[in-house]
Amino acid sequence: MMKHVQRFSRLVGSVAAIWAVIQTGNVRAADRPNIVVCMTDDQGWGDVGYNGHKVLKTPVLDEMAATGIRFDRFYAAAPVCSPTRGSVMTGRNANRFGCFLYNMSIRPEEVTLAESLKSTGYATGHFGKWHLGPVKADSPTSPAQSGFEHSLSHDNWFDLDPSLSRDGQEPKRIEGESSDVVAAAAVDFFRQSVKNRRPFFAFVCFGSPHVPHKGTDSDRAPYKDRPVAEQHYFAEMAGVDRAMGTLRGALDGLGVAENTVIWFFSDNGPFKPGSTAGLRGKKASLWEGGIRVPAVMVWPKRIQRPFQTNVPCCTVDVYPTVVDLLGLKVDNQVEPLDGISLVPLIDGNLERRPKPIAFWSYPTKRERDNPPWLPDKARKGWWRTFANYQHPKPLTENFGGNSAIIDGRHKLHLPGGQLFDLQADPSESTNVAAQYPQIAVRLTKELYQWQASVERSLSGMDYGANHAPYPSRP
Repeated sequence: MMKHVQRFSRLVGSVAAIWAVIQTGNVRAADRPNIVVCMTDDQGWGDVGYNGHKVLKTPVLDEMAATGIRFDRFYAAAPVCSPTRGSVMTGRNANRFGCFLYNMSIRPEEVTLAESLKSTGYATGHFGKWHLGPVKADSPTSPAQSGFEHSLSHDNWFDLDPSLSRDGQEPKRIEGESSDVVAAAAVDFFRQSVKNRRPFFAFVCFGSPHVPHKGTDSDRAPYKDRPVAEQHYFAEMAGVDRAMGTLRGALDGLGVAENTVIWFFSDNGPFKPGSTAGLRGKKASLWEGGIRVPAVMVWPKRIQRPFQTNVPCCTVDVYPTVVDLLGLKVDNQVEPLDGISLVPLIDGNLERRPKPIAFWSYPTKRERDNPPWLPDKARKGWWRTFANYQHPKPLTENFGGNSAIIDGRHKLHLPGGQLFDLQADPSESTNVAAQYPQIAVRLTKELYQWQASVERSLSGMDYGANHAPYPSRP
């Protein structure tokens, strides 16, 4: 029964997308920008040439940074991958929907960026690492069930000659360097979308440079004098940089580069031997090295004068920015959003972020005694690798776990109440809470208020009476 419902749902979505194109007409479709969001896996803030790496060469990313927007304080919403991916899709911190860690899923009730764009006639495609649930077609949290019409995806990370699932089918091995494979699939999607005269949204998620690092011999060759571990890491980053060149070259060849937004960033800080360029901490940490990531945007039609920005920005901003760019009204929008629209920044009119960015490494151990979010009939063997739990009673205090909040130049860590001036001290070496007690108190209060809001969301309150958690449905 569930399969029939899902198939009908996909059919309705496809018909709606086609009808939207018919209604809007070719002029409107041509005027709307294509959106290409690209994400690496465990790339550190220092792992690009333009941030001063002394060995690694990233000429394509360097050129993007020089000709578009270079975000010098761009943050992943979490220090690990799945929740950051969920934040891109929803504009919400993933703790709100129970995706606390890697191998935890999005909830089907969430409204995704792909769903919002598809409803207006955009072609939608996901390519590479999904990690928000199983990619199989019958998964309620697969790319297909999250708004993507086309996909070549993997549940988790992948390396050379990856096995990938096309449109939710059984995975098949594809020979090649993994970033090249992903880019080639995205290029095919670009071509088909242009042929069909539809604007498109592509979420391109490279499997590199996640461990274990396995570079090709040719990509390792320029780094043959480095330790073997570095050779493979740098080789994987070389593959990513080349793939970005492939994407940009294809868009140019199709005549759509001028009005295509390309937004590139990493899902969290590096593991090893990645670089944070001196920032404290690495992957899984809320120190800057775990959450500050390289990010650039190019859009020749609108970003005609390149610039760098120190305004704090975050992966939760992707969804509201794109929605604002297109002037979309999302009727079934789940609130609250944690992100903001960066359209004013893109246009050079934002000098200070209007609200803080909060982070929370949620204490998941206590959740594992709760029943699953999805009922047993919706869970199969593969589902058990992507947990998501009910949370019946929101906490109002004693939230637990490590958390942090960034407001302008200041960042507060809890527990402990350490305050840092990131403008003067990006390495977070000097606690200035005693010097600025009022700022520390204010940020502590705001962080607690945000955590209480997350707790309400986590218990399912954001979905309303018509979107009660699955277990209470008939």
